[in-house]
Amino acid sequence: MTGPAAPPVGSRYADLTRAQLAVVVPELLLIGQLIDRSGMAWCISAFGREEMARIAIEEWAGASPIYTRRMQQALGYAPEVAGEGDVVTIFKGLQLDIGAPPQFMDFRYQVRDRWHGSFHLDHCGALMDVEPMGPEYVRSMCHDIEDPTFDATAVATNPRAQVRPLHRPPRVPADRAPHCAWTVVIDPAHPPVEPLAPYHRIVTTAAAGLALDPVPASTDPEVEGWSDYAGPLLDDLDFTRFSHAALVRIADEVCLQMHLLNLSFVLAVRARCTSEEQARAICRKQLVGIAGLAAERLARALGLGTTPADAVRVLAMHPLLNPLPYAPADLDPATARATVRPGPAHGDDGWLTLCGPATPADPEAPSALQALVRGVDPRLDVEVEPAAEGDGEGWSLRVVQREDPAAEAGEVAVTRFSTGAGFVFEPRRSLPLLIG
Repeated sequence: MTGPAAPPVGSRYADLTRAQLAVVVPELLLIGQLIDRSGMAWCISAFGREEMARIAIEEWAGASPIYTRRMQQALGYAPEVAGEGDVVTIFKGLQLDIGAPPQFMDFRYQVRDRWHGSFHLDHCGALMDVEPMGPEYVRSMCHDIEDPTFDATAVATNPRAQVRPLHRPPRVPADRAPHCAWTVVIDPAHPPVEPLAPYHRIVTTAAAGLALDPVPASTDPEVEGWSDYAGPLLDDLDFTRFSHAALVRIADEVCLQMHLLNLSFVLAVRARCTSEEQARAICRKQLVGIAGLAAERLARALGLGTTPADAVRVLAMHPLLNPLPYAPADLDPATARATVRPGPAHGDDGWLTLCGPATPADPEAPSALQALVRGVDPRLDVEVEPAAEGDGEGWSLRVVQREDPAAEAGEVAVTRFSTGAGFVFEPRRSLPLLIG
C-alpha cells in the first residue's frame, strides 16, 4: 500500500511558456559553466595557479556525482541497478550538465556498444578562455583538472567507468581540431572509482536532497513533448522536444547544480583561507561576477526591457533564487519589490548568505544584488532592508532607477573575459545516435 502523494512544491519556471523554457534551459547550463570563470580568477590571485586547480578538482568532484544522479532520476534514465549504468547514460548526463553546456562545449558522441564509447569536442569554450593565458594554464585545466573530474562524474553512473584521453591540449599544432578526444570504457576488471572527500560533505546538504515536483507523464508526447529522456541518445539535445513540465524540472535541477557547485567551491576555498573574512570576500566576488552576467543573459534571452519591473522578472528566473523551495521568496514586478524568507539556501550557507542589507560589519552585502539588477540596466539599483520579522536572514528589496548609469562591477568585468559572456546559441537539428 502506498502513502499519499507528496504535495507539490512549485516552481517559478512554471510561469514561462514551453518555448521560453526551451531558450532558458541552455542559458542556465551556460551560466553554470561561467561560475568558474567568475570564481577562479580570484583563487589564482589568492592562492596561485596550482592551488586553483586543486580547488576546481574538489569543487566539481564534490558536486557532480550528486547532481548527475538527480538528473537521471528526474528524467527517467537512471540505471535499473544503481552503479551499473552504461555509456549512453553517462553521455545523457553530460548533455544536461553545467560542466558541458551545449554548443559552448560542443561534445560530439560516438557509441560502439553499451560499454564502449568516445567523444570529441569540436569547440571547447573553456579552452578558448584559457589558451590566451598560456600552456601552463591549459595543462592545469585539460590534464590536472579533467582527469579526476571526468572520473568523478562517471562514478555517478558506474564506478568502473574510465574516461581517458586520445589527445588533448595544449594543441599541437596550435589550431588542431577537434580540440580534444576521449574514450569511455566500462569494464568489470577496472578498479572501482571512489568519490573524492568533498562529495561526502556536499551530499549532506539540503541542496543535495531537495525534493522537487515529479514530471507527469505526457499523454501525447508528440503534442505535449517528452516527459523524460528514456529514449535514444540524441546527438544534439533539442530542448523544444520536452514537455513544459519536464523543462520546468530541468531548469530547477540546473539551478541546483549551480548551488551544489558553489557549496563545493565554498568548502574548497574555506579550507585554504586564513580567515572567514578572506573566504567570504572570495566567494562574494564569485557571486557578484556571475550574478551580473547571468542577469544580462537571461534578460536578453527572454526579450525583457530595462525597467525595475523587468529586473524583478529576471530575479524570479535567476539561479540565485531558484529552485523556489530552496530559496523561498515573494516577488512582485508590479511594485518592483522582492522579499526573501529564510530557507534551505540559508541553512546550507550558500549564495544567499552573502546577500542582504548593508551593515557596519558587512557594507558589501547588497553588491551581488546591485550587479544583478545592473545586468538588466546600469541605471538600476536596489534598496535592501532587513525583513520585518527581524530573524537576521530574511530581507526585502526594492528595485529603483537612478538618473546616471553605474560603472560595471569589476567582478562582472572579470567574468566577461570568458567567450561565454557573448556566446550565441544556434538552432540545430537533433538526430538519434546509432550504436555500433
